[in-house]
Amino acid sequence: MDNGKHLVEIAHSPDSDDAFMFYALAKGFVSSEIVDFKHILSDIQSLNVAAQEGRYGMTAISYHAYPYVADKYILTAAGSSVGDGYGPILMAKEALDPKALKGKKIGIPGLMTTAYLAMRLYEPDFEAVVMDFDQILPAVEKGEVDAGVIIHEGQVTWGESGLHNIVDLGAWWKEVHNLPLPLGANCILRNLPEDVKKESRRCLSESIQYALDHREAALEYALQFARGLSNEDADQFVGMYVNHHTTDMDPEVLRSAQLLLDLGYDAGIVNKKVQLEYV
Repeated sequence: MDNGKHLVEIAHSPDSDDAFMFYALAKGFVSSEIVDFKHILSDIQSLNVAAQEGRYGMTAISYHAYPYVADKYILTAAGSSVGDGYGPILMAKEALDPKALKGKKIGIPGLMTTAYLAMRLYEPDFEAVVMDFDQILPAVEKGEVDAGVIIHEGQVTWGESGLHNIVDLGAWWKEVHNLPLPLGANCILRNLPEDVKKESRRCLSESIQYALDHREAALEYALQFARGLSNEDADQFVGMYVNHHTTDMDPEVLRSAQLLLDLGYDAGIVNKKVQLEYV
């Protein structure tokens, strides 16, 4: 660039929690002397696919996607979205017994999402129907699928749908392993200069902390990405996924993510065994 800075395209979802995280960077409250950022907005499944191509310098991904992009990217210590006792929710029209899920058609928001991996670990035998995350609830309501795994804002608003909560996969993971469920992460290209990687991670961490310290202003900014959520629901949703787990890589988050991927590999869901690394 003309100013001598390294341009890093930073890709993330157009969601209220991601907007909250990147508020200070987007508004210039956090900046760098050596890096400029260009924000790219896309849904998480598209970002997972783009990461396999190494398309963006820094990007949000699902933890489930990391084994498939680890040759190109390293995780950043900041930026994880972690459900501590809560997470993606399996919804159905009727109050199904979880034991009756075998062979059922279940809507999922992408084959590389952590929601899909967690669902497969919970119940290995079901027919996955891939669809856009915001089409899953309507598909369940219309009976196009027997059940659906709800992510994003649906985890807060599902009660308005009249559908039944069959299992909260984050609560299940916590009950079985006594660990939070790491869902999304941020990662950065391995082939970037070391100072650019570390500086990008620092800026992300400071942006998250700035938002937490200036919550009201950051929430007001994030509401434009809240897809119709009320202020109260957006506040709840952001609080679920931007917290102390997000500013830095907690040892228990790292341990849980490694366990998640190892179990996925052992079960034949993940076809590459990886050791998690981060900057």
